[in-house]
Parts: sequence; C-alpha cells; structure tokens
Amino acid sequence: MRGSDRIEQIYRDVVRRNPGETEFHQAVKEVLETLGPVLDKHPEYAEHKIIERLCEPERQLIFRVPWQDDRGEVQIARGFRVGFNSALGPYKGGLRFHPSVYLGIVKFLGFEQTFKNALTGLPIGGAKGGADFDPKGKSDGEIMRFCQSFMTTLYHYLGEYTDVPAGDIGVGTREIGYLFGQYKRITNRYESGVLTGKSPQWGGSLVRREATGYGTVYFVEEMLKARGDGLEGKTCTVSGSGNVALHVIEKLQQLGAKVVACSDSNGVIYDEQGVDLQVLKQLKEVERRRIRHYVEHRGAAQYLENGCIWDIPCQVALPCATQNELDEASARRLVENGCIAVGEGANMPTTPGGVRVFLNAGVAYAPGKAANAGGVATSALEMQQNASRDAWTFEYTERRLREIMQNIHRDCFETAKEFGSPGNYVIGANIVGFRRVAQAMLAFGVI
Repeated sequence: MRGSDRIEQIYRDVVRRNPGETEFHQAVKEVLETLGPVLDKHPEYAEHKIIERLCEPERQLIFRVPWQDDRGEVQIARGFRVGFNSALGPYKGGLRFHPSVYLGIVKFLGFEQTFKNALTGLPIGGAKGGADFDPKGKSDGEIMRFCQSFMTTLYHYLGEYTDVPAGDIGVGTREIGYLFGQYKRITNRYESGVLTGKSPQWGGSLVRREATGYGTVYFVEEMLKARGDGLEGKTCTVSGSGNVALHVIEKLQQLGAKVVACSDSNGVIYDEQGVDLQVLKQLKEVERRRIRHYVEHRGAAQYLENGCIWDIPCQVALPCATQNELDEASARRLVENGCIAVGEGANMPTTPGGVRVFLNAGVAYAPGKAANAGGVATSALEMQQNASRDAWTFEYTERRLREIMQNIHRDCFETAKEFGSPGNYVIGANIVGFRRVAQAMLAFGVI
C-alpha cells in the first residue's frame, strides 16, 4: 500500500475512534497529510505501525474537581491530563483553564505538543491538560481553592521523570504557585522540577514568561532572513493581548518592527503610530483591564468593537490568541493587503483553508508547532536548572532560546527542501518532529 493510501486509512480510523473531537481530527489530519512521502522512504514506520501508535495517547485522565467559591457554594469542574507520547522524555506540556476545555481540545494540544517538543531537540515528550474552569472574575481565594483541588487528584501522576506540567491559557505564575504549593504539601517533597513556569524567586527560569513570544519572533526573523529580508521597519499586527502577544510585541519593537494593532475577545486596538507597550502592559498586567481602555491613554488610537484584526493592512501577521482564529477569508485579506509573513504564536490559530491560502500565495508561513516552541524549550531549560540546583542569567537563557529557535528553523527549512517542498515549513516541521519520535519508538520496541 502506498504511503498516501495508508495515511488516509489511518485518518479514517482516528475519526471513527474519536467521535466529536473536531480539533483533534484537524490536528491529526494536518500532520498526517504531510507524511506519505516519509512512509514511502521509511517502510519500517508502516511495518511497526508508528503512526497508528502516535495517534493514540499513552494515557488519558479525566477527573472531578470540586471546589468552594467565596459564597460557600460548592462548584464542580472537570479536569484533564492527556499524556500523548513519552518516547523522547517525560511528558511535558501546559495546563489550560478555560470554559472551552474538553477532551478533544486537550488531545489536539497534546498531539501538537509531541511534535513541537521533538522539534526543540530536548529530551521531553508531549502532553497537555487543564480544566473547564474559568479564572476570569474569580478571587485569589477561589483560584487557590480550585488549584488545590485540581492538584489533589493530579499529583498521583506527576514527577520530574514522569510528567511535568506548565502553564497555558488561564494558568500563569499565580496558578502555578498554588499548584506547586499543594503538590509540596501533599508529597512532603520540594520537587521543583515537577512544574515549570514558576516564579524565578522559587525555582523558575528567567525568560520563561517571555519565551513563547520571543521565540515566535526569532523564528519569523529567521524565515525572513532566508528570503534575504528582515523585520526592521515592517508593519505588524498581533492578535491577542495576553502573555504571548505582549512579548511578541515587545520583541518585534526591539528588532525595529512597528506593531499597529492587537486584540482581545471583544475588539481590536488600532494605533497607526505604533502600539505603546507600556500602556498595554499597565492595562493587562497591573490593572487587569480590557484593551478598550487603551484609547483613554492614546487619543489617536482607535478601538474597533467586534472588529477583525486581519482587516488591518500589515506586512507581518502574528496570531497569538487561540485555535482557528484566522480563517480562509481573513487569510485572503491579509495576502491582498500585502502580508509577506505569518508566524503562529498560538496553537493551530490558522484554519486549514487559511494555511492553503498562505502557502499558495508564497507567504512565509510558520506553523505553531515550530514558531511557538520557545515556551516549552525554555521550560525544558528550567528543568535543567532545577535538576542541577542552578540559576541562569536572563541574557544566558535568552541566548539559549534564540539558538534553539534558529536550530528549529534550520531543521525545518532543510527537511522541507529534502522532501521537495522548499520553503514549506508545515512539511518541514511535521517531518522533523515525526522522524525524531518515530526513531525513538522503533528503538523501544512495541510498548
């Protein structure tokens, strides 16, 4: 059977065995449709059913999370942790607290994480987790009680050589602190390597907060360099206004680009003179307010309620909010308005139709599994520091991050060329990540 025919059969089986999990189906299809030539070149992968095994998580946990709100009322959430693949190292991947979380979301994220982690070249497997709990509008006490309840079940399955969670949407340094405190309380061990994204004051890595955003920009910088271009002077738009988006904006400005727009779930800020990052950080990180208040500080800026950020002309677009936020129609508008590069700071933010538009138009397109791998790469560096009881400087850690992102770009670029698709980072990233995991799985036998 040809590789492409086998791939189609595997995908049909994945959909049949995982009904209703549309995000997971999308993530699997995006990877599988690039692997036909790999199976033709490496028949041993098909013989040992590597892809079939990769599409089935090694373990899936679903558990009840009861907690008490400030009124004394008991609330019940649902928690998840999916360990997708540990061929390259202990499970590694973030926790997401958001009402949209369900098993299909967690599986899609864990599947993507497996390839993303492999791309870093560091010894970490792929996992993801979270809960359908919304931290927005909750008091510190409510978030603490929820995190303690969540960890009371999850701690059984964690360990620095087993599974090492980090943060994701809705889970920052505050939540990681509450989670680690409960882990320490239950286990009677100060096992700092069991969680990453910690405060630098108690075992965290400098640059971890910045890493996903900075890494995304470094990857885009490398893509443009490969085309004889650069970021300096480029007009950029960045969707989102959370941690990743803020640090994408920060690094873009440091490298001489001009960011004219960002967004949240309610609307878009357009500042033709360039976004004032200090105002934005004050609103988001200190005052915890919505971005619509930005115009109170920058009179020339516009707030576009329910606006679409992709309608704003730019040369570089960086989707940094959530999955499937950039569809085919938006991709066409970006191309028509002169966009030459897209770097995904979020996980799977561009729909399959949007990706096709970018690739057909010759846009330099960086898929999230490659472009936003800087976050988990720095988490792995945090694990190294914890294991050696060491602390690195900001400058040293950022230098390591930049080197990792440059290596990821080089590997994706060269592999795409090897398989006859120069400049196609989707094919390059998928094949590099897959081959690394597949080789380890072959070495371990049928487990």
